[in-house]
Amino acid sequence: MVEALLFASAEPVRASAIAARLPEGADVGGALARLKRRYVGRGVILVEVAGGWRFQTAPDLAFLMEERREEPRKLSKAALETLAIIAYHQPCTRSDIEEVRGVGVGRGTLDLLMEIGWVRAGARRQSPGKPLTYRTTREFLAHFNLASLEDLPGKADLQAQGLLDARLPPDFEVPRPISAQDGDDDSSYEALDGDDIAFTQDFFEP
Repeated sequence: MVEALLFASAEPVRASAIAARLPEGADVGGALARLKRRYVGRGVILVEVAGGWRFQTAPDLAFLMEERREEPRKLSKAALETLAIIAYHQPCTRSDIEEVRGVGVGRGTLDLLMEIGWVRAGARRQSPGKPLTYRTTREFLAHFNLASLEDLPGKADLQAQGLLDARLPPDFEVPRPISAQDGDDDSSYEALDGDDIAFTQDFFEP
């Protein structure tokens, strides 16, 4: 039953949403663990992303899909820097982003990230002017195969990939983003729960 629900969903499905469709007392966690082991080494694997579970093509077979993929939109350096700042400093305002980057945020940069679906508007900060804050979305987590914000690369990971200067100040630390569970929840985060999930059912002629 869990396998059928996962295959039918177009989005990662939370364990709580699966449990809501199963008989009372069903061991959803155990079923997910067994399915994950069963699909190891297969063409399709079960992964946990964006707080939910989904089937996806095994990484070593991704080349088979290359001809069917849409050409991804390349983000500018400014957009990538803005996305990284939001990811690690969220919830943050436009002025926070500009303070970290040292330059102004282009008019269309935030609009582009929101259009892609990786950034959303958060709550207004209780400070003069009540500026709007920005957060990453579940689509951001799903695109980068992250189960949660806690899975963002840390200082050691970023240095190992050459993305941070090896001569950083000894007190430098990568900031910990505030997750949605810390408050500032949003209806877009509820789309994966309960009866709001869109399932596809196939019908076959006898």
